Formats: sequence, C-alpha cells, structure tokens
Amino acid sequence: MIVVRGSIVSFDRVKGYGFVAPDSGGEDVFVHVNDLLDDKSLMVPGRVVQFSVDQGDRGPKASNVTVVLTEPAHGHSAAGSASADFGDDLCDVLTVPDLEHELTEMLLHVDPPLPGSQILNVRKRVVALAQSHGWVDR
Repeated sequence: MIVVRGSIVSFDRVKGYGFVAPDSGGEDVFVHVNDLLDDKSLMVPGRVVQFSVDQGDRGPKASNVTVVLTEPAHGHSAAGSASADFGDDLCDVLTVPDLEHELTEMLLHVDPPLPGSQILNVRKRVVALAQSHGWVDR
C-alpha cells in the first residue's frame, strides 16, 4: 500500500469526518475518525498528515492517518523523541515570568485554597519541568 502525504482541508470533530488534500494533487480524500491513528483534535486545517489511500464506495478514502512528525523548533528535544509540527494553533510560548504569573493566578483560584508556600512550590516545579522540555522561552 502506498503512503501519501497531504494537509487536512477540513475535519468536523463532532461528525467525525473531513477531507485531506494530497501533496501530489488531485481530488481531496475523505477521512473518517475511525481511520485516524492520532487524536482527532489534531486534525485541523493545514495540519500535515500521511495516510494510505483506499477506494471507498464514494471515491478515495484515507486510512491509517497520522500527523507527520518533525524535529521540534529551537533545538529542544529529549533524546530519542520527536515532536509533531503543530504550528501556532495549540498554544503560545511564554517567558518564565509570564508562566509564573499565569500559574500563580490559576493556583490562587483553586478550591480549596492553597497556602502560599504550596503555590510557590507547585509553581517552582512546573516552571522547572517547562524549562527542561523547552516549553518556555528563556
């Protein structure tokens, strides 16, 4: 079976289907949630995927659809791991002070309220984790 590369044109997460445009051109290919190897929330317009093309009852149908993995930006990667090229549609990259501020605000509003020492401890550990994975700008 031939593996094709293309980009998601549309995907309705509620209905569970959409279309992908093959890089090689031609008509868009139908894709159903049951044929995804990755989470359906990743199937957003423009996302690069690879898939096999089968002939369905109504035309070409994608199967074994997976997000194309690339090396992460900024050279941050754990040994032996890859990161999907998700673009800017998932989250903003924060500076450490911005992340600390956001975490503090969030932790101040939990129920039951946390003491200040616990807020500082949680914030310190989350920031260290974010830094170790390159999730924040330095």
